[in-house]
Amino acid sequence: MTEMLIAIAVIGVLAGIGIPAYDRVKNQARATQCIAKLREIGSAINLYGVEHAMKMPEMVAAREDKHSDEPALDTVLLPYVNDEFCFQCPADSERIWERTGTSYFWNSTVNEQDFMNLDFLGLTKNHSGIPLVADKENFHEHVGDEVNILYADGHVQHELQFTVDGAGDD
Repeated sequence: MTEMLIAIAVIGVLAGIGIPAYDRVKNQARATQCIAKLREIGSAINLYGVEHAMKMPEMVAAREDKHSDEPALDTVLLPYVNDEFCFQCPADSERIWERTGTSYFWNSTVNEQDFMNLDFLGLTKNHSGIPLVADKENFHEHVGDEVNILYADGHVQHELQFTVDGAGDD
């Protein structure tokens, strides 16, 4: 009887350690899948540019309903991705993707700008500081990332960063 109680206690302790670790790994995997999807969207933007005189697409930042006729991330870039699920963040537990067609925001301030001369609010022409696409919500808060952001140079980061041309120059 004592051995049985000890065995149950050991299983309880292991479960207490294992379940949170499993949840952490699962949430990190979702964040990593999201990063991969944002990179695929970045590739789609580049393919779009090749076919459209190296101009950024013109799209709304977000829309309320996926049946709206407004040009949006998931409609304009769909021909350049593997499937519509590219626009669904795996951690989108609020099902924003199902309602709006995408789990991501588009930075509409870069609409129709030339790829080589991007200007984001007059702050920078440095592509590593110009956000293009970001999670609509803080889907990744459980792993400390909160929001994944695709930048114009193709990298994805977990936080918003701005760089200003000439910063630090004397």
